[in-house]
Amino acid sequence: MSSKAARRAKFEGAFQLIRDELSDSCRKEGLPLEALEWYRSNLDYNVPGGKLNRGLSVIDTAEILLGRPLSEEEYIKAAVLGWSIELLQAYFLVADDIMDSSITRRGQPCWYLSPAPAVTAPSESVTISAHKHPAVGMVAINDAFMLNSAIYYLLRNHFKSHPRYIDLVDIFHDITYKTEMGQLVDLVTAPEGVVDLARFSLERHRLIVTYKTAYYSFHLPVALAMLMCNIPEKYSIQHANSITHLEPYNLALSILIPLGEYFQIQDDFLDFSAPPEVLGKIGTDIVDNKCSWCVNTVMGLCTPEQRLILDRNYGRKGDIEAGAEGADTEQTPQGKDGEAGGLCEKRVKELYETVGLHKVYAEYETGVYKRLNELIDSIPEDGVIVDENGQKADHPGMKREVFRSFLEKIHGRSK
Repeated sequence: MSSKAARRAKFEGAFQLIRDELSDSCRKEGLPLEALEWYRSNLDYNVPGGKLNRGLSVIDTAEILLGRPLSEEEYIKAAVLGWSIELLQAYFLVADDIMDSSITRRGQPCWYLSPAPAVTAPSESVTISAHKHPAVGMVAINDAFMLNSAIYYLLRNHFKSHPRYIDLVDIFHDITYKTEMGQLVDLVTAPEGVVDLARFSLERHRLIVTYKTAYYSFHLPVALAMLMCNIPEKYSIQHANSITHLEPYNLALSILIPLGEYFQIQDDFLDFSAPPEVLGKIGTDIVDNKCSWCVNTVMGLCTPEQRLILDRNYGRKGDIEAGAEGADTEQTPQGKDGEAGGLCEKRVKELYETVGLHKVYAEYETGVYKRLNELIDSIPEDGVIVDENGQKADHPGMKREVFRSFLEKIHGRSK
């Protein structure tokens, strides 16, 4: 087993303990068996899937900050924080799938469409057909609430005596609120059934990316590890002939938000450019009317004639352009393998190629990689960390490796 696989396996093992702890909390409240099994199924179905990058990043960051492997006690605490982010992610996804009327998630039916996990047998008054494999349905809304509430139960259980307990609770509330803001902006920018590129802009894209993705996917894992390691809001580094004053959380934010924006722009570009066999899925941003970096960038480069092509084809499935005869009839995608839609999508992709989107992205990636490395290199590491009284501090300081490890995982990726 590779070291990466072993790290994931250990982290997944911690989830079994956390799931049992959460299930036991409901058992102690006297919930009936069918409710307990429903909750357990909710946790198993929605939380441990996916890449787990956010959760694992808490552990990686804590080890980098401390400069050593975590003790077993420290590992459990870091894992609780990591799985709390995965619970937050699950909460967002369960709700998001209902709002978007999505069908599948991670290769299986969305939770609200999956068979209900009820364990009780039907009573005599219930017909077999009515009882047969009902879907979870809108109970998934309450299930999403429980996934979110589980975070605060875990924080109380594992960090109540930690000096940064309130800060841990506060940052989860704050990042959840910010992410919901991003979701709102995304929903009103591209409402279901409404294709209007006039609503789109690179600034709107940046706002959505920052609030919907960057805060909880990049800033939150690092900030949680910093809080766990008890890094203060401010500290100083004493050099031979000078002193540097730092605000580590603001410093981390100034790097991680641009890093999250880079990640999402890269994701948008790969959705258009990467073959499905490399990406692992068929890109759908064009037919799904996503406020993507690609379409916003092309809108700033195209001629009025090319813009007309975008307006008539973006966000449409099938072959008939908007405004053409038959355009109002329901379209069935006719795309070939590797395409989500028919000629409408093909016309948009051809336009992306014509305006040179590959070159624009390559220049962007070169520039942002250079800027992020400059920001990371500006983090001072040499010297003695001192507190506000000038005494040697008992907490670790910021490490460039925290941010460089994120950047190198992202840079040049193909999926």
